[in-house]
Amino acid sequence: MDVVAIMEALAEQGVTVLFKADAERMAERGKPWTFVASGAPLREDVLVRTDAASVEQCLAMLCLPRLRELGFSFPE
Repeated sequence: MDVVAIMEALAEQGVTVLFKADAERMAERGKPWTFVASGAPLREDVLVRTDAASVEQCLAMLCLPRLRELGFSFPE
């Protein structure tokens, strides 16, 4: 999975994408990775966000399927 290519494809469609690694949650063996997608192409009340144990889980669990449902395209 090419995370940079996915982020670039979404940005080209006007979506702001943020990935975050939280040091405190990582030390606690929690869900240190956060993915957030927002911006003009999404309705004001839509925010695609999740926390997970890995980057891949952030994308596969919720975010990429939800963004596809909303009509966005990006590399597999």
